[in-house]
Amino acid sequence: MTAVMVAGGVAGLGVLLLAMVLAPPRVRAGSALARLDLARSQHRAEATAVRLDPRRAQAPTWLRGLGKQTVGVLGGWGVELGQLRSDLALLGQTLDTFLASIVIAALCGLLAPLLVSVAVLVTGARVGFAVPVGLAMVTAALAAATPLVAVRARAAKRRRDFRHVVGSFLDLVAMSLAGGRGVPEALQGASELSDGWAMVRIRNALTGARLRGETPWVALGALGEEIRINELRDLAAALALVAEDGAKVRESLAARANSMRRRELAESEGKAGEDSQSMLVAQLLLSVGFLVFLIYPAMETMLGGR
Repeated sequence: MTAVMVAGGVAGLGVLLLAMVLAPPRVRAGSALARLDLARSQHRAEATAVRLDPRRAQAPTWLRGLGKQTVGVLGGWGVELGQLRSDLALLGQTLDTFLASIVIAALCGLLAPLLVSVAVLVTGARVGFAVPVGLAMVTAALAAATPLVAVRARAAKRRRDFRHVVGSFLDLVAMSLAGGRGVPEALQGASELSDGWAMVRIRNALTGARLRGETPWVALGALGEEIRINELRDLAAALALVAEDGAKVRESLAARANSMRRRELAESEGKAGEDSQSMLVAQLLLSVGFLVFLIYPAMETMLGGR
């Protein structure tokens, strides 16, 4: 019965995929424009990734083609990949190559248990149908989920580092403004004082805005939206307000930098407290184990004497 249900589910999934390929859903104008915007942002992210690591341009053509087809299929199904796009943009990776690697990993995880089952059958042992199929589904899901979890963790760490850099960047901009520079010159000058990866991203965004004829705060806002850094979006909004209303930017930037440092300090203290609690639990477990080690011989003697 289980084998029949699994076979029916696999057959139904295949029929559904075939129907969606042969008769794709109608494309609406709004969704088509949204996909064009996503394609443009993906092209920009790919150019940034290649600029950060030129070796990424040497990816095989078939791998990039597989990734583009996967992106097209997911877009046709209405699957949003906003968080994944932001994480990959922050890590300097392209969506096409990453999705292609996930598809290949899932296929390998799907085929590995089946190949092992075939090898076992060749030896003469009897293997049920449901067991290898179930294992294949589980290993395929794990193989596809592992890169996603790894990317999410790396992106979270990079976002913390980027926020720290943004705080230092605000201090540098405030000092440049105190020296008599204008806002665009202060932003560009502050971004050129370091070659760290986060400052390079900010400098590239400002340089691209100057070449396109955009204002620097628009570029910073777009960068913050791309990699989902709220501090950059807030900075862009504050600078736009300064440009329109003539508010005092230097005091505002200094206050933002101070608030970011206080928040980072609070997060560091909270993390240190969590680590202390973890160490305390580990010490308690060691103490309990040591007490059991001391008490066990006496208990064994008492129970053995009876």
